[in-house]
Amino acid sequence: MTTRVWDYLAEYEAEREDILDAVDQVFRSGQLILGPSASGFEDEFAAYLKTAHCVGVDNGTNALVLALRALGVGPGDEVITVSNTAAPTVIAIDQAGATPVLVDVRESDYLMDTAQVEAAITPRTRCLLPVHLYGQCADLPALEELAARHDLVILEDCAQSHGARQNGRPAGTTGSAAAFSFYPTKVLGAYGDAGAVVTDDTGTDAALRRLRYYGMEQQRHVIQTPAHNARLDEVHAEILRRKLRRLDTYIEARRRIAARYAEALADTDLILPAVTPGNDHVYYLYVARHPRRDAIIEALEPQGIHLSVSYRRPVHTMDGFAHLEQPRGSLPVTEALADEIFSLPMYPSLREEQQDKVIAALQEVLRTL
Repeated sequence: MTTRVWDYLAEYEAEREDILDAVDQVFRSGQLILGPSASGFEDEFAAYLKTAHCVGVDNGTNALVLALRALGVGPGDEVITVSNTAAPTVIAIDQAGATPVLVDVRESDYLMDTAQVEAAITPRTRCLLPVHLYGQCADLPALEELAARHDLVILEDCAQSHGARQNGRPAGTTGSAAAFSFYPTKVLGAYGDAGAVVTDDTGTDAALRRLRYYGMEQQRHVIQTPAHNARLDEVHAEILRRKLRRLDTYIEARRRIAARYAEALADTDLILPAVTPGNDHVYYLYVARHPRRDAIIEALEPQGIHLSVSYRRPVHTMDGFAHLEQPRGSLPVTEALADEIFSLPMYPSLREEQQDKVIAALQEVLRTL
């Protein structure tokens, strides 16, 4: 029996009837683009987050790009974010024409070190872009204070934090806007690429709706600001509507698995995920840390247990971002993490016997390292 870091097949079997009904509903509707499923999902996801507006788009990267553009961020502007993230966070800043400025993360929770942000602010800084990594929120109160003092906008990267909360407030509802990915692996995942931007601002909402539709007013077919096609597909939207009703159940399952891992591995020398006070973690990933990470991964592979690393290469060390001129050694915590962190299998349909297999194998390997 192979245990993968993520697998959707068992979940699909359990939900197959509903998923296929969603597809059939769309195909029978007579409206395949920006129809009732897209608008319905937008309304329901906004209601779930208790935010005013949701704009569905084709993927999480474009959610970030369009959000930056809708917030007026572009050439000549700087955006402060982290290097301990999926590369699309930084790619989106490049695509918007702005300049990424990268700060380090905290040793405790691997999230943006807000203590370093103020020193990175310059007259060109326009936006703070925290990444709510692995399922919990960065320090939003600290960022709100900085943004207010320096007249900056906050764009939350919520690709990994659907349903997370900080001090009771849903992830994605603190900043000027928030970008979500619904890539299949996410806490709320489609059956392909999909994304959304949420905001409480009516002007930002209107700009997003133009930008996802070539930059035109949809009903008038007149280009306001040249853009490209980034619409949310009706099929994915309807599937997401159905799965949104089960999102809290998915999160409960993830938390149960995390609790089993935490209890069983507490006496090992693994550094296990820490939940920052005030945060409600949704465990998109269960990320452990060990100085012999690669040996652990290699030892478990023959047993049919696949572990993964998010992320082996910090963004600033990649050739594609050499233009940022941020040398190795400049973000020491981020760079140390890249050598030591790894993810255990984590998805709602992961069975207890699979969890037990992962736990037992890890315990044995750690005893013999």
